[in-house]
Amino acid sequence: MRRVVAQGTFDLIHPGHVHYLEDAAAMGDELHVIVARRENVTHKDPPILPNRQRRDVVAALDAVDHARVGHPTDIFAPIEEIEPAVIALGYDQHHDADAIEAELAERGVDCEVRRASPREQQYEGELLSTGTIVDRILEQRG
Repeated sequence: MRRVVAQGTFDLIHPGHVHYLEDAAAMGDELHVIVARRENVTHKDPPILPNRQRRDVVAALDAVDHARVGHPTDIFAPIEEIEPAVIALGYDQHHDADAIEAELAERGVDCEVRRASPREQQYEGELLSTGTIVDRILEQRG
């Protein structure tokens, strides 16, 4: 069984998220998704939706076999438990693949780190980022 791990904030699911998770699922036989805890999101504004709600929405997607909220203090702890063959990063996620590979090697976790492919806009006006969706909501209803 080839396990794949994908991770992210997944606040306001959009077609870009669905593409990322479908692409990640295609890298193996079983997709495990780790949803970032609100308190651990430091590279951007914290998510609007609670941890459990974001996890539940991700778990409802067809491509996802298992979804969980990340560890409170050690983002690599779930990866050690899952023992994936692949960690799939979103094509535009801020993560440093080399740093992840180095930490995995330090912990004795043998898995590949790959980037998912980008999802191009399929029609004019399609929104493929949570930030863009939030900006549009504020613009039109704020």
